[in-house]
Amino acid sequence: MILRRIKGASGAIHFAGVLLCAAIFGFSAGAANAQTPFYQASESQVRGEPGTIIRSEPMMFAPAGAQAYRVLYRSSGMHDEPIAVSGVIVIPPGPAPAAGRPIVAWAHPTTGVVPHCAPSLAIFVFQQMAGLRQLIEQGAIVAATDYPGLGTAGPHPYLVGDSEARAVIDSVRAARNIAGAGGGSEFAVWGHSQGGQASLYTGLIAKTYAPELHLVGVAAAAPATSLVTLMGDDFKTSGGKNLTAMTLWSWSRVFGAPIDKVVVPEAMPSVDRLADECIESIFDIMARRQTEKPLEQRFLSVPNIATVEPWRTIAAHNTPGALPPGVPLFLAQGTTDNIVRPDVTRAYMQRQCKAGGKVSIMWVPNVGHGFIARDSADSAVAWMMDRFNGQPAPSDCGSVTQASAQ
Repeated sequence: MILRRIKGASGAIHFAGVLLCAAIFGFSAGAANAQTPFYQASESQVRGEPGTIIRSEPMMFAPAGAQAYRVLYRSSGMHDEPIAVSGVIVIPPGPAPAAGRPIVAWAHPTTGVVPHCAPSLAIFVFQQMAGLRQLIEQGAIVAATDYPGLGTAGPHPYLVGDSEARAVIDSVRAARNIAGAGGGSEFAVWGHSQGGQASLYTGLIAKTYAPELHLVGVAAAAPATSLVTLMGDDFKTSGGKNLTAMTLWSWSRVFGAPIDKVVVPEAMPSVDRLADECIESIFDIMARRQTEKPLEQRFLSVPNIATVEPWRTIAAHNTPGALPPGVPLFLAQGTTDNIVRPDVTRAYMQRQCKAGGKVSIMWVPNVGHGFIARDSADSAVAWMMDRFNGQPAPSDCGSVTQASAQ
């Protein structure tokens, strides 16, 4: 574990760490032990209604006078099997309103792909949640899932949209099941990078998966909206090779895709080492770059993994479509992002507009991938609170249509 539990980084260093956290989105873990006994659950314990809590424990140092809990809750796996998922729930101080508190589900960017990389285990777990203090001060509960296979035993279905979304939605249910939390039935979802993809998939399945809840809006910063494009683009850089290695390692375990058909044997030790490393700070990024260096010499046996099956089909299957028209969308995108390119986010916005949705987009000049959630958090929080307050959703679709026609 790379300096994950001994460093004392500043907020700026932390968000630099989130750069690769979101930049190297691609991981999923092979079978591994949970980090501590808290994260372990027997077959009998995981049986039950999704969103019910197996166990919880209080956490220290939550911001703005809030109370935080580490939780282990029930959810549904990739084949509808009962599973346990871990996460963190943060509850504002003071009495809950009669109608219940609004709930915001935070969907995190990549922190790693093995159980010990769960955000709920990180020293800076609260700093990782963009906009947390603002949300607490606005009276919202924040539910932050780890996703399956992080904290709990792997493999982590990395960038598998339905899997992420079920964990997100069930974290909202878990927040409502915390005694005294006072959570209402309305929720929004807010995520960055991998978490942006999770947020979009939450918008796609929320109505059918959790009809008792009302999703008021989806907010996503630099979301992963076209995995085929990402896999093709990111292989061109050293950081992209890191991403590609993790994606292949993950999907070979989750989907049984033959990694030996596309990765040369000499590269596998580096791929395996990358899969075991977590991302929380700039020190982790530096260490991962060193681990990745051998892949710059020998890595793939094919020119572009995005054109090879079954990898292309898996990527296409986990690329989100347009949300239902009744689900408003907030997008934030940095103009200098070379991981999720601005034109990719613009293309997704255009698809959503064409489908009749209401989309607000925030372009942040001279901001790259790692800082976009931090730099757009105030606007995202304000947008979400407007949705909770029943204000009509604004839309930038008209300007996008006009720009596209020119």
